Amino acid sequence: MTPPLPRTGLSAEIAACRLCAARFAGTATAHAPRPVPWFAPGARVLVAGQAPGMRVHQAGKPFLDPSGDRLRGWMGIAPEVFYDLSRVAVLPMAFCFPGYDAKGSDLPPPRVCAETWHDRVMADLGELPLTLLIGGYAQKWHLGPDARGGVTQTVAAWRAHAPRVFPLPHPSWRNTAWLKRHPWFEQEVLPALRARVREVLE
Repeated sequence: MTPPLPRTGLSAEIAACRLCAARFAGTATAHAPRPVPWFAPGARVLVAGQAPGMRVHQAGKPFLDPSGDRLRGWMGIAPEVFYDLSRVAVLPMAFCFPGYDAKGSDLPPPRVCAETWHDRVMADLGELPLTLLIGGYAQKWHLGPDARGGVTQTVAAWRAHAPRVFPLPHPSWRNTAWLKRHPWFEQEVLPALRARVREVLE
């Protein structure tokens, strides 16, 4: 496990959070909380995701896994751009790895995390020209009734939210079959997303 990055202000408060210690101790992984805040005022792109996985929990850096590689490919940016806090902020629905259930599947992000921190982080970030909503949890939180039809329907309606917001499926390898079933995502959504990312960052 890598050492935590130095934190200040709200980021330091989140990094010290232990609200879910008892919850995580009772999971199949029986792990301790390790929040992974990654944001700073002035960022141009917000990646609103679900929750860190085990690799991110161990590394202390968001999207430092194959899902992150795929997401950066979707965005058309290199790791050094993605991890530049002046350009990209990451705000998951839970800052900690939620753990696995008895079958080895990821547990859902505890809602208490977003209820405790989400509004404060958004206020700290201020207006952002581009927000990526990764997966159903983030889409339901940010879009409300507009995300009731599920991830596929929400992503298919991306034009209703662009250019400021792009709903996306989770870039996990588990969604490879979804990508094959919905070729319009790579043909239509990704070119528009990459163009918008370039426009915002340049």
